[in-house]
Amino acid sequence: MVSFREHARPTPRPKLATLQETQEEIYRQLQLLIPDAAAHGDRFRSRVSGSPDLRLDILERHAFTHFIRLTYDFEQRECERLVPDAHIRMYQDARMAEVTAFNADQAFTRSAHPWYPSGPLLQRAWRENMALDKWLGYLLQQGHSFNSMRPSRHGIPSQRPSEAAVEIA
Repeated sequence: MVSFREHARPTPRPKLATLQETQEEIYRQLQLLIPDAAAHGDRFRSRVSGSPDLRLDILERHAFTHFIRLTYDFEQRECERLVPDAHIRMYQDARMAEVTAFNADQAFTRSAHPWYPSGPLLQRAWRENMALDKWLGYLLQQGHSFNSMRPSRHGIPSQRPSEAAVEIA
């Protein structure tokens, strides 16, 4: 990536207000992707010309919070490749959403604790949420939307087939 930023100037520090604005925008963009059928189903696939399939699974539903997984599905010869693999928590009452991980292996790993220093946690959350915001904008520009999402019989695999085969053997 080419950077035109002057190297003498320090990188701007992320601010909590900017993070919250980004999380509100992520929520709005997700509303344009999640179909009405999500009230009755948990697995969806969007196919748009010139783009890999987009898969969306609703992993958990609670009164005011949903936990979803969103990924491209690159089908290869022997296995599926899921990149990026975003795990997102949506807060219905606050109308905000945040990425919790971009990797299936980290989706349920503790990434925050009262003893962890707050500065690095804020920077990580800011970077991940900015990346998700940009990716969602790109998906919408490609034509993915609640209109292109169709129910799917199969959910997003929790492991890549090659890894599962190694564990069984």
